[in-house]
Amino acid sequence: MTTLFAAVLLSRPLCRADDWPQFRGLSRDGKSAETGLLQKWPQGGPPLLWSVDGPGTGFSSVAVADGFIYTTGMLDGQGFLFAYDLDGKFRWKKSYGQEWQRSYPGARTTPTVDGDRIYVFSGTGVLACLSAKTGEQIWSVDTLNTFQGKNTSWGMTGSPLVDGQKVYCTPGGKKGVIVALDKFTGRTTWTTTGLDECSAYSSPILIQIGGNRLLVNAIQKSIICVNAEDGTLVWRFPYQTSYDTAIVTPVYSDGCIFVTSVVEYGFTTGGLMLQISDDSTSVKKKWTQPVLDCHHGGVVLVDGCLYGSNFKGIPKGDWVCLDWDAGKVMYEAAWNANKGSVIYADGMLYCYDENTGDVALVKASPKSFEIISSFRVTAGSGKHWAHPAISDGRLYIRRGDALMAYDIRKNSKYP
Repeated sequence: MTTLFAAVLLSRPLCRADDWPQFRGLSRDGKSAETGLLQKWPQGGPPLLWSVDGPGTGFSSVAVADGFIYTTGMLDGQGFLFAYDLDGKFRWKKSYGQEWQRSYPGARTTPTVDGDRIYVFSGTGVLACLSAKTGEQIWSVDTLNTFQGKNTSWGMTGSPLVDGQKVYCTPGGKKGVIVALDKFTGRTTWTTTGLDECSAYSSPILIQIGGNRLLVNAIQKSIICVNAEDGTLVWRFPYQTSYDTAIVTPVYSDGCIFVTSVVEYGFTTGGLMLQISDDSTSVKKKWTQPVLDCHHGGVVLVDGCLYGSNFKGIPKGDWVCLDWDAGKVMYEAAWNANKGSVIYADGMLYCYDENTGDVALVKASPKSFEIISSFRVTAGSGKHWAHPAISDGRLYIRRGDALMAYDIRKNSKYP
């Protein structure tokens, strides 16, 4: 019987269970295991605990671990890692080098916290390791130069993944489409060669089938799986997208991988379910479903159903629920006529409209897209593209140069 484990069950960062230490949470699936959260918000939304200005230009979400909140942003062309305490007090900022200054300038990736170290991958392709307490740089590697990679149209966007003594990233390149570096020194552990394709903005996940530990990610024209121990290519499935933008992190469960990207100009089938063989050495298409062609807001899998928003033009889209097993459309619902990002906790979806800044609390049910409560984010400026995060009864929202924390606990002192 095939046994699968989520990425962080294999490579769990050293943090408390209520932390959100990397992109899309503890298991990199957009879900929090926290309970005791509000099932309905007060008028105007959950209480705002604090709001701060200052984390610079960018679309990075937050990582929360060991009493600190981390995010990245750009100031005067330089990328900075920012640290705040849980009361929103600024603690420090440290530069990790030049950031992306072309189309949609600013920081992109979310920091990954592992014990006393933090890993950041810049839009210019630099993977840096910094102290989680002081921000002092421990090591830095220019992956595009080292592995002969070529940057993408909108900058490198995949957040790093830590596994044991290794840290993975996907620079693309002749000398390493996916690479593993020693997390303590930055030295190269292995590289995946033989695929001359660029990155496709997606963040990798780590899975296990039987005794095989595997990395899965989208690259320029493919979904690929490599051996996590030595980087050997295990299988490749063609998946070409418009503008080479397979941005959404893959989702997997019960021997299957779900990937999705925009259906545009005849490229991709949108949502694609792949069935992995029992020995993990091959993969085949199980079903396709163009209705859930997610742009960059991510999807979550809850009780056998996939939830996310589709693409009808920037920033337009509807909110969709698919059955995991067969790809059946359970609903396609309009909300403000816009798409956005989604995370999950305690039976509820947290949906964030990327155009208006509305945040909705929605029941995670295949029956309908039922909005229980909503409020609007007005602080900050620019795109509402950073994914929300949940940690220790708080909902974190980043928008441009503003960062906010909302109290979503049932036992809060607020009504």
